[in-house]
Amino acid sequence: MKILIIAAHPDDEVLGCGGTIARHAQEGHQVHILILGEGITSRFDDRSKASTADLEQLHDQAQRAGEYLGVKNVIVHGFPDNRFDTVSLLDIVKRIEEQIDAIQPEIVYAQHGGDLNIDHALTFRAVMTATRPLAGTGVKRVYAYEVPSSTEWSFQKFEPAFRPDTFVDISTTLEKKIGAMAIYETESRAFPHPRSPEALLARAAYWGSAAGLKAAEAFELIRDVQ
Repeated sequence: MKILIIAAHPDDEVLGCGGTIARHAQEGHQVHILILGEGITSRFDDRSKASTADLEQLHDQAQRAGEYLGVKNVIVHGFPDNRFDTVSLLDIVKRIEEQIDAIQPEIVYAQHGGDLNIDHALTFRAVMTATRPLAGTGVKRVYAYEVPSSTEWSFQKFEPAFRPDTFVDISTTLEKKIGAMAIYETESRAFPHPRSPEALLARAAYWGSAAGLKAAEAFELIRDVQ
């Protein structure tokens, strides 16, 4: 089975579904990761002041995290960080469509549309457009995943609120998720930040408890064509 994980920024894919990615890979599925944004320039008033070295470091971390999780490849585009609203939505849709055409995935995972981060919300909108159920499409299932430090920080005030209905047991791959996030040295934070190892472990235990498991990641099923 071919699976495409779509993220706005480097580290979103690990935060939202790192354990699920590792599980898919261990089960022999072909997993691809598409990261749309460069992920760093919003930290500067003038995005041109971001150094090439910093960008290369973050993108190298994305590649190494993907390899650690067992994915086939990681593709990073250069849409401006936290400025997706300055880009034509059609341009974002076309980048996604290119990868869907090339990979032919059966399952697509994308960020949730009600996230606080504008890039996440526009990524979801673009994915919904790129995966629209035209005749002959190979995409059969679309899931939305949460991203700690964005999904919960919208406090369900933005629509649609995250309402998970699918849970993946990551009891055997949780350590892989934590290890992959540790590779993102520039993005990890100390507890109690949601991107800390302690918070990620607690999140997995929370969703696990909700589903009768030791550890889980939660998803909202968008579409399932049988």
